[in-house]
Amino acid sequence: MAANHVKRAFRYRFYPTDAQAAELSRTFGCVRKVYNLALAARTEAWTRQVRVNYNATSAMLTAWKKTEELAFLNDVSSVPLQQTLRHLQTAFTHFFAKRAKYPRFKSRKRSRKSAEYTTSGFRFHDGRLTLAKMADPLDIVWSRRLPEGAKPSTVTVSQDAAGRWFVSMLCEDPAIKPLPATDEAVGVDVGLDHLLTLSTGEKVANPRHERRDRTRLAKAQRELSRKVRGEGANRRKARRKVAKIHARIADRRRDHLHKLTTRLVRENQTIVIEDLTVRNMVRNRPLARAISDAAWAEFRSLLEYKAAWYGREVIAVDRFFPSSRLCSACGTLQEKMPLNVRTWTCGCGTTHDRDTNAACNLLAAGLAVSACGAGVRPQRSTPGGQPVTKQESLRRKP
Repeated sequence: MAANHVKRAFRYRFYPTDAQAAELSRTFGCVRKVYNLALAARTEAWTRQVRVNYNATSAMLTAWKKTEELAFLNDVSSVPLQQTLRHLQTAFTHFFAKRAKYPRFKSRKRSRKSAEYTTSGFRFHDGRLTLAKMADPLDIVWSRRLPEGAKPSTVTVSQDAAGRWFVSMLCEDPAIKPLPATDEAVGVDVGLDHLLTLSTGEKVANPRHERRDRTRLAKAQRELSRKVRGEGANRRKARRKVAKIHARIADRRRDHLHKLTTRLVRENQTIVIEDLTVRNMVRNRPLARAISDAAWAEFRSLLEYKAAWYGREVIAVDRFFPSSRLCSACGTLQEKMPLNVRTWTCGCGTTHDRDTNAACNLLAAGLAVSACGAGVRPQRSTPGGQPVTKQESLRRKP
């Protein structure tokens, strides 16, 4: 295969036998144990101003396996245990580079149950995947085909809170190639009344997936709250019921965002969005649930990696850029624009839809950045000149 092929994860659901489920559950527990032991060792060394790298923790793992207390680590495949040490090393690399916070310990109840296998830890032949320490292949539901002749480089097995089992295979996908270049560009303004408003005037309705299942979710959560805390079977069943509703909401939301982002990337060469800090915005208690349901951060993440796949450009405009208060026709900046104002008329006589106007301003600002590298925060008073967004739009006129 060509070296420029994109690696892509293909995720499938599978149904393990009782023996396979028990083996994977043991593996998840051992992975969590090794991660926590290594993190504790590195944290203790950090207090002494000593850095411990992956090689040191790998040597520690060998020593742990020889102790009577941790001898059970020998019962599972060593590949996922080594991989979790590599993941911890990556976490510390991000921490030292100030891209992330200090790594946290994994919780038996709250952390994701997963184990990653490299090529030495699984066998894939004729569409049959067999993991180390297992005699039979996994019963996978092949909802879509792998690329022709695909050979997974890593396999990640996981179980979600709803009890569903998934296997994710990382393969090179030769079908992912840059799309033919186009002159189309679009500005995208995200919102709550409408999920997306495009600079073309099109508005995409907000499906509000969480609201549609809110009654069922509230009922299930009330039933869970009445169960005695602990490890009782009834509480586990109630917790699983709540998790299934959350999983249904998340699946539908993700499917909708995938379809939207794929369409935007296929139709446009340049996509301009706003650089929102969703983490801060969800602190607004009246709107936190609606903002979380809209999943603006996930929308941006999907849009960016698909644009990178297909040779498109995504431009993020500064979040302080007053896209809603700036007239896209004359460049006049309004002093105030409360959220309840959805349409407004500028002094030049142009009547604007708030969201469409914002999307047009985002597009103009993004094109200005792309063309000349200018800033996107226009001056409040522009004696002798226009804001950079208007300069760009005037320059493009014949």
